[in-house]
Amino acid sequence: MIPLLGYHILSEHPTRRAFGFHRDAEQTANAEQTANAAPSEHHDVYDTPFYRRLRGWIGWCVDHRGRVLGVTLALFVVGLAGFTLVPQQFFPSSDRPELLIDLRLPEGASLAATLREAKRFESTLGKRAEIDHYIDFVGAGAPRFYLPLDQQLAAPNFAQFVVTAKSVKDREKLAAVLAEVLRTDYSSVRTRISRLENGPPIGFPVQFRVSGPEIGTVRQLAEEVAGVMRANPDTTNVQFDWDEPAERSVHFEVDQTKARQLNISSLDIENYLHMSLTGFTITQFRERDKLIGVDLRAPERDRVDPSQIERLAIPSQDGTAVPLSALGRFTYGLEYGVVWERDRQPTITVQSDVQHHAQGIDVTTRIDKALATLRRRLPAGYRVEIGGAVEENAKAQGSINAQMPLLAVAVLVFLMVQLQSFSRVMMVVLTAPLGLIGVVIALLLFRMPFGFVAMLGTIAMFGIIMRNSVILVDQIEQDIHLGHSRIDAVIGATVRRFRPITLTAAAAVLALIPLLRSNFFGPMATALMGGITVATVLTLFYLPALYALWFRVRRDEAPREVTQ
Repeated sequence: MIPLLGYHILSEHPTRRAFGFHRDAEQTANAEQTANAAPSEHHDVYDTPFYRRLRGWIGWCVDHRGRVLGVTLALFVVGLAGFTLVPQQFFPSSDRPELLIDLRLPEGASLAATLREAKRFESTLGKRAEIDHYIDFVGAGAPRFYLPLDQQLAAPNFAQFVVTAKSVKDREKLAAVLAEVLRTDYSSVRTRISRLENGPPIGFPVQFRVSGPEIGTVRQLAEEVAGVMRANPDTTNVQFDWDEPAERSVHFEVDQTKARQLNISSLDIENYLHMSLTGFTITQFRERDKLIGVDLRAPERDRVDPSQIERLAIPSQDGTAVPLSALGRFTYGLEYGVVWERDRQPTITVQSDVQHHAQGIDVTTRIDKALATLRRRLPAGYRVEIGGAVEENAKAQGSINAQMPLLAVAVLVFLMVQLQSFSRVMMVVLTAPLGLIGVVIALLLFRMPFGFVAMLGTIAMFGIIMRNSVILVDQIEQDIHLGHSRIDAVIGATVRRFRPITLTAAAAVLALIPLLRSNFFGPMATALMGGITVATVLTLFYLPALYALWFRVRRDEAPREVTQ
């Protein structure tokens, strides 16, 4: 396709004859008449004011190669230092208009209580003009309607709303209003407003896990971690993944002496209490295509009121009913409704959202430094670990790092096949990091974070930069083999390759402009555009200086003999 387009577009170009393209007789006669009417004049496309200035700039860089390399190295060091100022991100939030709103009552709350709070919140949502529609799930989270959804476990004290706004702008306005409503009107309920995520679901972006053998000590340490997190101005909605003891419990302590006298075992008492309070499924009732279990258990009044539970009487083997109070005593208290464990130890995750302008990785890093004092005085067997966006980002980085050796070997092999020289291969490889200067400048200029997607773009940018370097180095070697002096080959090849290198780089940069407004691909496009632009400019002036220094090119050396 490319040769065909060149044949038609470049029909009057003098190189057409050189490649055997023939015109018809009329075109040939007209060309001969034109040639006889006026003497032919050779015009060098590189003998223009711009190219003469470019030749002078490149010649200056070659003559002052040490200074050029020093300035480039200084820019690279400054770029690496500036990288610490770039916000770090795992994956950005989605551009979808949905909001997820979680309501979590205290552990032990009934499904009826959760439904009552959900209906109360529905009345609030019905008054908002920004909402297109919404749906709520009581007793469980939303099903996986979106692949990276952070699904929630079923629990009677949990309700989740999926609210779809009319636009992303309405979504943000609605989130600000509902956050204030939840803070003032639902202070007794743990709430959270979140957007849909891109990439692996992580839930709260800032997470610290506190683990240890004793629940009391773990909770005390978790409170200290939460205090440090609340002191950070970029955190909001700090909470634990499981609460303090709040679920009321009733325990029955069996008096084994009295039980043996009445010939009643502990298993008999356990089965009777289980049947009375929880119930046994004794049969099933079929209703069309559904099977409904039929449970045998005590009436509700005997199961809910603790005073009625004490009056229950267990049948003995002789047929008499023995009150439970005659077999032991009841004790009352509070207990944990749920205990999360990690590595078989109780673990509390202290988690929080971040303010709209902050990034979870940056906030987690700063809080982790503030927890250094707490970590030094942790009791033996207790630990505080990082979770959330930092942990997931490390996993993603690890998956890429595992493949990097194979990638490096493949690149070096292909470069060696093309350049046939270890020195030239290393020279090309040394140009690739120059793109990081432009990446840092572009990300800081456009206030874009550096995340997983931007990192993939940076890796692709290395390949584009090395391709331009291969083109330039190969042209230099061709000119040297054609008999040019090495100094003329370095300068002349750079001048002639200037237009193709800059045009291909410009095409790549311009093609990325539509992606700048994308929330997902924007950081990648910004990194690629900045890296390619700066690296292309530096390569055209840095690489000739590096080649001249590497191979000790001098102005006064004679041309080499032409090799066949």
